[in-house]
Amino acid sequence: MATITRFPFVRHLRGTATTYTECLTNGRRSNAGVGASFWFRPLTSAISEIPIDDREQEAVVRVRTSDLQEITAPATITYRFASPSQAATRVDFSIDPATGEWLESPLETVGAMIHGATAAAVTGILTGYSLREVLGRDVADLADEALARLRADQRLTAIGIEVIGIRFALLRPEPEVERALQLPAREQVQQEADKATFERRALAVEREAAIGENELANQIELARRQEQLITQKGTNARREAEDAARADSVRVKAEASRAATLSETRAEATRLLGAAEADAEAAKLTAYNAAGRDVLLALALRELAANLPKVDQLVLTPDLLTGMLGKLTADKQD
Repeated sequence: MATITRFPFVRHLRGTATTYTECLTNGRRSNAGVGASFWFRPLTSAISEIPIDDREQEAVVRVRTSDLQEITAPATITYRFASPSQAATRVDFSIDPATGEWLESPLETVGAMIHGATAAAVTGILTGYSLREVLGRDVADLADEALARLRADQRLTAIGIEVIGIRFALLRPEPEVERALQLPAREQVQQEADKATFERRALAVEREAAIGENELANQIELARRQEQLITQKGTNARREAEDAARADSVRVKAEASRAATLSETRAEATRLLGAAEADAEAAKLTAYNAAGRDVLLALALRELAANLPKVDQLVLTPDLLTGMLGKLTADKQD
């Protein structure tokens, strides 16, 4: 905004580097230019101030597709006043000589014109397409086509506006339609998520099955080795029993042979002893045959005395002595 300094009867205006200021005195242009500075009389002067910097205008365009669906296309248009003197003749940019503020709202008027031109351009581009075709369009291509149409719009060039660029946000249908369109995609995403979950569970089951098979294989191998161990232990025990039986057989045979040898030796000794005793008895009998009766009686008495029990006391009665003496006397007489 220009700076106005008040003096008696006259005033001074100092513009900025981004504004075009034009002063009309009595209907004729007296001063004009970018960043102009001049004196003027407030009673006879009409001053217009036009910004020449880049500005942006928001626009929301609603378009009906061929299948009777409504699309919202938010856009941002960047523009500038390429011919400010021309704009001053078509739009009221007059300022208050006292304060330097606009007397009207020129930027709102220009914004409405840009919004209408943008709506016409976008509608012309998207008309005849279905909802899915519109939503499938590239917003960059849509922006290029809309920019070309805006630059060719006579209403904008007539007020000296140059459209520099246009940007579109996401094209969106009505909320209910958008939710309906999102549903298949959500279902697809959910199906893929479920599929991933099932695959993960199947993989987990396969891994658990593999682990179970490995454990079973380990158990089978362990059982087989235990069977081999038991078989080997049985074989070792059988060998030990056979070895022990053979050893016992050898020992029994040795003991039997030793016992037989010992029995034969004892039998031989008994036989020799019996033969010796028989020879001794025969010799005794031969000697007894040669000996007299008295000798035999004495030997008999000696044998009898040797075999009699122990006699602590011996009582000899007269009758016994008489009888014995009578027998002895009778024997002598004989």
